[in-house]
Amino acid sequence: MKNRAVTIVVVMFLTVSGLWAQQPQRSRFDSIQHVNEVVVTARYNHKEVIPSQTLTGEQLEKLSSHSVADALRYFSGLQLKDYGGVGGIKTVNIRSMGTNHLGISYDGIELGNAQNGQIDLGQFSLDNVEEITLFNGQKSALLQPASDFGHAGSVYIRTRAPRFREGKNYNLQLKAKYGSSDLFRFSTLWEQRLSRRVSSSLSAEVLTSSGKYKFRYRRKKQDGTVAYDTTAIRQNGDIWSVRAEGNLHGIVDEGFWKFKVYTYHSERGIPGAIVNNVWRRGERQWDHNTFLQGRFQKSFGERFTTQAVAKYAYYNTRYVNRDTTLLMVDNTYKQQELYFSTSNVYQILPEWSASLSYDFRWNKLDADMRQFVYPERYSNYLSLATAVNLNWLKAQGSILMTTVKDHIRRGLSQPSKVAYTPAFFLNVYPFASRELSLRLYAKKSFRMPTFNDLYYTDMGNALLTPETTLQYNAGLSYDHEWNSGLVRFFHIQADAYYNSVHDKIVAYPKGQQFRWTMLNLGKVHIKGVDVETELTLVPVRGLLVTGRLQYTYQQARDVTNPQDAYYEHQIPYIPWHSGSAILNIQYYGWDLNYSFIYAGERYNQQENIKYNYMQPWYTSDLSLAYQWPMMKTRWRLMLEVNNLFSQDYDVILNYPMPKRNYGITLDVKI
Repeated sequence: MKNRAVTIVVVMFLTVSGLWAQQPQRSRFDSIQHVNEVVVTARYNHKEVIPSQTLTGEQLEKLSSHSVADALRYFSGLQLKDYGGVGGIKTVNIRSMGTNHLGISYDGIELGNAQNGQIDLGQFSLDNVEEITLFNGQKSALLQPASDFGHAGSVYIRTRAPRFREGKNYNLQLKAKYGSSDLFRFSTLWEQRLSRRVSSSLSAEVLTSSGKYKFRYRRKKQDGTVAYDTTAIRQNGDIWSVRAEGNLHGIVDEGFWKFKVYTYHSERGIPGAIVNNVWRRGERQWDHNTFLQGRFQKSFGERFTTQAVAKYAYYNTRYVNRDTTLLMVDNTYKQQELYFSTSNVYQILPEWSASLSYDFRWNKLDADMRQFVYPERYSNYLSLATAVNLNWLKAQGSILMTTVKDHIRRGLSQPSKVAYTPAFFLNVYPFASRELSLRLYAKKSFRMPTFNDLYYTDMGNALLTPETTLQYNAGLSYDHEWNSGLVRFFHIQADAYYNSVHDKIVAYPKGQQFRWTMLNLGKVHIKGVDVETELTLVPVRGLLVTGRLQYTYQQARDVTNPQDAYYEHQIPYIPWHSGSAILNIQYYGWDLNYSFIYAGERYNQQENIKYNYMQPWYTSDLSLAYQWPMMKTRWRLMLEVNNLFSQDYDVILNYPMPKRNYGITLDVKI
């Protein structure tokens, strides 16, 4: 407790010692437009071939979300695994292909976890995030690391870059939130101009919560009679965490550089699954994650642009289980990663460019377990890509060569793996207005099993084979904007896709969240449709109404062996129907936001039988905010009600989610 108090005092001291300067951000539909400082950093600006799904910082601020995982629920085609509460582990899956096929990049550099491949997105706050973008297939740009060409989908998290109004050299933001489950969160963002070309930012956050919330537990026997039906309080879901992030931003002639230091420390209880009428678990986890990364980009002349990135990460995790009903465990895991990438783009003709990229990644895992094999992995990626950009057509093709070699101290390691994964993207504009676009792509992706998949002493399987995925997608997009009238903006995009996954590896919690049971399904066929639409209305002056709707239909069937009882059954936890809706109403300083999330029926095991059936669930979140200027500062107060109708639901079987809960947030920008 003494250390926690010291940490909070230090964060608050850094906050109040900053200098204050920030003005309200205005809508694009205001009568008077204010343009922030714009810095041109490089000539290279290849437009995306495949449109993306994006949530901006302004949109994220209005949602009842505090972590990146919460925000990703509003993208079509993504499925979030949430184990409940503020501190519950949260991972994301794209188009039923698994978490490991989704690349998560933080300011242009991938977040990694060679141990189990699970990126806990609950560890990343939204307070300093400027934009989150989802690309299906891959980010269709040329100037990117080679490994980015290998993902089946990518999420790019871009943090806020310092921007200063004329005559100002500093910005400061303070935010505090109190809510249900004894939640308290305090964060600060301080930006400082150091010189004409160099600026810095410091973001820090402290979060604490008891994790206690009411839930209803109701289960039926196979004959339909009620086995359990009671209301209880979730236990052992407490969390204490501190996050700090420092950035240096620099501008050079026709380029830029950025250096980041990130650290996250937490202690959390893991409430565990509720089975056999057991309500309390003895699992706890400590995370101490730190990484340093740098990025440099520069253009030389009119045709050549280069980029170099480097990263070192150190993750220390301690997992303790003192539950007498399960295996007693007290283990510490230390993971290291070293990463380097160079990317180069050359403009052959005004409409034709090509790129060559190379990445190297080294991963090492240590643990204090008996008979541990201490694996190391050396990965090399080499990509070649080319793109054509015409008035009516944009096309891109790429091929990635991946080589992976593991070393272990004892036992049998995986042999060296070499894989070639090509991709092709095409976008056509049939009309001169370019409001309508038609697109398609075909892509092959490849992912190695993780260290836990292969070598974990309790459930590793050194005979697992790598996954390969074939993706096919066809879609269209239409956008139109009006300068006057009731309707100001309309957007719709729809995609139909087919994915074929070979040697698919699926991870399930093995009674304990930290440990996973690995299962190789063999072959899975995935068919689906994603639809996204957005509409902006201005009924009267000062009133702005924005609606956003996403819908996903997915059919993900196991087609490994016709002799299996679950042949052609939907794979676990993938609903046929899912979607979300957001309605936002702004009237001068007032801001009303309603969001809705729906997940349809699904099954929690391979066999689609009544005993494994999970009912659909939905949640409604409502928030009301008011902002006002005072003494050259901007104040914003937000009241929120989450799970408005107190829906009882599980995202993962036996991990009940919170019922109706509340929060109040005060945000000051000075």
